[in-house]
Amino acid sequence: MSAALGIPILECVYFLGCARWVCLHCLYTGANDSKTWSLAHIEDFEPVPLMCQLVLAVYEEDLANPEWAPPGGYHILGNNVVKKVDYEDTCGIVPPYIIYADHEHKDIVLAIRGLHLARESDYSTLLNNKLGKQMFDGGYVHHGLLKAAAWLLNKEAETLRNLVTKYPTYSLTLTGHSLGAGVASLAVVVLTKFRFLVANIPRTRIRCYAIAPARCMSLNLAVEYSDIINSIVLQMWPIPSRS
Repeated sequence: MSAALGIPILECVYFLGCARWVCLHCLYTGANDSKTWSLAHIEDFEPVPLMCQLVLAVYEEDLANPEWAPPGGYHILGNNVVKKVDYEDTCGIVPPYIIYADHEHKDIVLAIRGLHLARESDYSTLLNNKLGKQMFDGGYVHHGLLKAAAWLLNKEAETLRNLVTKYPTYSLTLTGHSLGAGVASLAVVVLTKFRFLVANIPRTRIRCYAIAPARCMSLNLAVEYSDIINSIVLQMWPIPSRS
């Protein structure tokens, strides 16, 4: 009798375990991560619209004659675009990006576009990963995105170094959307770890705005670099009643 009862109990335990796995892996959303967070302050969000515009500008073939400009334009000056790099220039290793000298806000910005649905190379970068495979700075990071970030810095560290040297009071910002946000986040981690790449600029002048980023680092690294990396994930939030 006891042996017969043991089988249904084991089946129930197995079923509950599977149900928990499904809930955690299939039904879990970003809202679960942030349900206890406080609302962002307006000064925290202030740079975000410009970062979004810079990322969107990367999608344009010709910034002088944009096809996808939002109402009012991109609010960027063509003379301040230091470099615009397309897929042909990156050989598909990194999504296209621009380097922009924002003299109004005293900021050097490197902005990276998001995943291109028709580009096999973008999928190769995103899928080039195995959990627990790539360690960096005491944590785990996405292997393919780290490789892309390393290529990007190897290509552009000198340009960024020259700019922050030329404008010693400017901050250095990396931003991107989706796949590009993952590359930007890991590039900032590398830059912060090896600041000699950018003329030893103080950590307080390095920052990242990752717009809807791909998950690219373990929690301990996300916490360690939370003063630098700002993840922008928009979601609906209950508005308190004024009654």
